[in-house]
Amino acid sequence: MPEKKAMIIGITGGIASGKSTVVKVIKKAGYQVIDADQLVHDLQEKGGRLYEALREAFGDGILKATGDLDRVSLSEMIFSNPDNMAISSAIQNQIIKEELAIKRDQFAQAQTIFFMDIPLLIELGYQDWFDAIWVVYVDAKTQLQRLMARNHLEAESAKQRIASQLSMEVKKTYASLLIDNNGDIAALIEQVQAALNQLPRPNRVD
Repeated sequence: MPEKKAMIIGITGGIASGKSTVVKVIKKAGYQVIDADQLVHDLQEKGGRLYEALREAFGDGILKATGDLDRVSLSEMIFSNPDNMAISSAIQNQIIKEELAIKRDQFAQAQTIFFMDIPLLIELGYQDWFDAIWVVYVDAKTQLQRLMARNHLEAESAKQRIASQLSMEVKKTYASLLIDNNGDIAALIEQVQAALNQLPRPNRVD
C-alpha cells in the first residue's frame, strides 16, 4: 500500500443494519465516500470485469435476454448453494479488492479525509486499510425483522442471508466507533453527526 495523504475511515455493518442511512448523513456533511456495492454494480455491467468472470464461471444462464447480468437469478444461485457461494466469492473478492485499492489510492492523493463503505470489510480482511472503523450495529432480532420487511423475505431466507456474514456481535468487536441503530432514525443521525463533529473537515489536497 502506497504512502497515503489522507485519513481513511471504513464503514461496515450487517445486512439491514442501517448503514446506507449513515452514509447519507456522511455525504450530506460533505465527505467523500467510496461505495463498494456501487463499484461491484458497475463491474457487473455488460463487459465489466465481474460480468465477464461470472459469465465464464456460471454460463449464460445468469444473463437476461438482453445480455445483461440477471442479478436476481445470480443471487438465488449463490445463496441457495454453498458451492456456488464459494465459487462466486473467490472470483469476485480478488477483482473487487484490486479495484477498490485503485480507487482508495486515487482518493488518498486528492482528499485529506474520506470514507470507504465496505459491507464485508471485516470478513475479507480490509482492516489494515483504515485509520478507524465505524460499525453500524443492530441486535439479531431487529436485524431479522428489518431484512424481512425491506427485502420481502420469509424468515428462513432472511436468516440464510444474515448467516452468510459475520454476526453483528463479532463485527462490533472491531469497531473504533460503534453506531447503535436499535433506536429510531433521529437517534441514528444524532450519533453520526456527533462523530463527524470530532473529525477534520473534508478538504482536497492541493
